Amino acid sequence: MNQRKYILPILLLLAGISLLALGHSLVNSLPFTNVLQSLIAPPDTTKKVKALDVELENEDIPDSLLHPRWKVQRTTPITYNDLQQGSYDLARPENLKQSVEYNDSLNMYIIGNKIGDTYITTPIMMAPDEYRAWSEKRSFADYYRQKNKEILEKKGKEKFDFTDMHFALGPAEKIFGPGGVRVRTQGTAELRFGATLKNIDNPSLPIRNRKMTTMNFDEKINLNVNGKVGDKVNMNLNYNTDATFDFDAQNFKLRYEGKEDEIIKLVEGGNVSFPSNNSLVQGASSLFGIRTDMQFGKLKLQTVLSQKKSANKSVSSRGGKQLTPFEIDAADYEENRHFFLAHTFREHYNDAMKTLPNLTTGITINRVEIWVTNKTGTTTNTRNIIALSDLGENSKISRTDLWGSGTGNTPSNNANTEYSTIAQGHPQARNIDQVNTVLDGLGMVGGVDYEKLSNARLLNSSEYTVNQALGYVSLRTGLQTDQVLAIAYEYTSGGVTHQVGEFSSDRTDVSEALFVKSLKNTSSNPKQANWNLMMKNVYYLASTVERDKFRLDVKYQSDTAGVYLPYIPEPQVKSQPIIRLLGADRLDNNNNPHPNGYYDYVEGYTISNGRVFFPVTEPFGEYMYNYLVSKGVPAAKANKYAFTELYDSTKTVAKQIAEKDKYLLVGQYR
Repeated sequence: MNQRKYILPILLLLAGISLLALGHSLVNSLPFTNVLQSLIAPPDTTKKVKALDVELENEDIPDSLLHPRWKVQRTTPITYNDLQQGSYDLARPENLKQSVEYNDSLNMYIIGNKIGDTYITTPIMMAPDEYRAWSEKRSFADYYRQKNKEILEKKGKEKFDFTDMHFALGPAEKIFGPGGVRVRTQGTAELRFGATLKNIDNPSLPIRNRKMTTMNFDEKINLNVNGKVGDKVNMNLNYNTDATFDFDAQNFKLRYEGKEDEIIKLVEGGNVSFPSNNSLVQGASSLFGIRTDMQFGKLKLQTVLSQKKSANKSVSSRGGKQLTPFEIDAADYEENRHFFLAHTFREHYNDAMKTLPNLTTGITINRVEIWVTNKTGTTTNTRNIIALSDLGENSKISRTDLWGSGTGNTPSNNANTEYSTIAQGHPQARNIDQVNTVLDGLGMVGGVDYEKLSNARLLNSSEYTVNQALGYVSLRTGLQTDQVLAIAYEYTSGGVTHQVGEFSSDRTDVSEALFVKSLKNTSSNPKQANWNLMMKNVYYLASTVERDKFRLDVKYQSDTAGVYLPYIPEPQVKSQPIIRLLGADRLDNNNNPHPNGYYDYVEGYTISNGRVFFPVTEPFGEYMYNYLVSKGVPAAKANKYAFTELYDSTKTVAKQIAEKDKYLLVGQYR
C-alpha cells in the first residue's frame, strides 16, 4: 500500500520530461524561429571570410621551424625564459645593454634591456630569491662558456714539440687504457765530418790516381726515447754510440702489462731477460726477442723466444794473474780521503816529487791525532774539540784581519796569532757550550773559520796512513760530505820540533775542549780556507797493484780528430807525451833519471795502496797551463787545455764543463 502511493508521482515526472524534449525539437525545426531570433538580436554586418584548409608536407616546412635547436634570444624579453641565452646565439647589438637594478621599496630586482637610458620594453621584475637563482645559473653558464672559448682558441695552436709528443687514442682507450699516446725524447747528437784530399805528384801514376778525396764522418749519439700507449704499453729505446759494449749500444724494449683479471699478464719485445728462481736452472739475460707471461687460473706460463747476445765466461789462472784494463776520467779523483796537513806541505809537494826516487824534504811527521765527526755513537776515545781553519798556517791565512799575515817558514801554533789569541786570551772557549759566544764575539764565522764538535771520535792508527816526508794523511775510509776532519800533529824540520794543535795528553781535563787544526769543514766548498788541503791528484785503481805489467797513460780528446790522443795537439808540445808533460815519466825501470814512456812506479809515493798519486798537485790545471806557456803555446790556447775548474770548483760542477773535461787515464794493472 505504501509502495503504490509513490508510483503516480514518478509517472507524472517522466511524462513531463518527455513533453519538454519533444517541444524543444519542434521549435528548432519550425521556420519562424529564425525570424524570432532576428528580431531579438541585431544583424552581424561583419564580412565573413572562409579559410581554406592548406595541407603541407613535413618536408616543405624548414627543419629549423619543426625542431628549433638554437633559439635566438629576444632583445625585448617578456618572460623569465626570454632571459636565458643559448649556447649559440646572435651577437648582441653594441648599443643594447642589459640593466639590472634593485628597488628597495618594492624589494624587487628590475631587469630589462636599454638603449641609452631608456627601456625598449617593459622590464621584468624578480623577487630576491628568483634573482639569486637566475644570477647563479647565469654565472655558471658564463664561466663554462669562457672555459670552452679558451679551449677552442688553444685547440690547434699548440706548438709541436718533438721531445714530448702527445696524441689521443680515442676508442682505442678501451684496449690500451686511458692516457693516450705519449713519446718523450732525450739525448744529444753530434756529427763531425770532413774531407781528406791527397795529391800525389808522381808522373808514373795515372792522373786519376794522383788525386784522392776521402770523406770522414764521426758521429756521437746518445738518444733515449720513452713512449707510453694508455696505461698498458711502454716502450724504451736507448742508442749510444759510445757504449763500452756493443750490445749496450742499442737497447730497445716494448712492454705490455695486462690487468689482474686478464690472461695475458706481460708481453715484452726487444731486449728482454728470462730470470729463474731455481738455483739449479739458471736464467738468461741480454736476450733479444719476445717474452710472454700468461696465467690460466692457478697455472702460470712464461715463454721466451729470443737470440742470446751474451755469454758466460770463466777464467782461472794458475801461477799467473790476469791483467785488468782501466779507464778513469780525470775528473773522478778520490775526494774526501787524502789531505795535506798544512798549505806549506802542499806548496812544497811538486818540488819534493821531482827528487824521486831519493826524496828529501827535510821534514818528518813524528806523531798525529786525527779527529772526525762521531757517526758511530761510540763513547770511547772521544773528546770535545774546536777545529780552527787557520791554526798553524804560516801562509795562505784566510783571516789576516784577525791573525796577521803569518811568520816563519814552517807551520806551528805560533805561526800566526790565532792560537795565542783564543787559547790564552779566551780560555772560556774551552767550554763547549760557550764556544759560539766567544768565537763569534771575536768576529769568527762558525762553519767557516771554526767547527765545534762534541764527542769527536779519535781515529786509531789502522784507519789512516801518514806520509811522513810529504806531510799528508790518507784515510782508509772516505769521509761523508758533512763530516769534519781535524788533526793535531808534531813534526821535525831542520832538527827543530814543531807542533800544530793540541794533543789529548796536553789537556788531561776531559771537560775541556781541544784546539786542533781543521782539514775539512762540515760544508766543503772552494770558499773554505782549507779547500786546497784536500788532494785532488789521487785516483783509485784497485786494492793492490803490482809493479810488473803496470801501465798508465793520459790521453786528451781532440775536438778536431774526435779521438783520444796521448799528446796535446799543439806543434810546440806535440812530440811530448802527456804523461811526461805532467812530470810522471822521469825514471826508467831501474829508477834512473831517464824517461822510458811509462808512468813512474815508485811505491809509497806515485803508487800507494792501489792508488795513483800524480807528482803535481794540479796536474790538469795550473801545472798544465804553466808548462804549455813555458813551451811557447799562446796563453789563450794554453787556457783551453788547462782544466783549472777541476781544482777551484766542486767535482760536480767541474764534470759539467764538457769543453774542459777531456782527459782520460787509461792503462792496465795486475
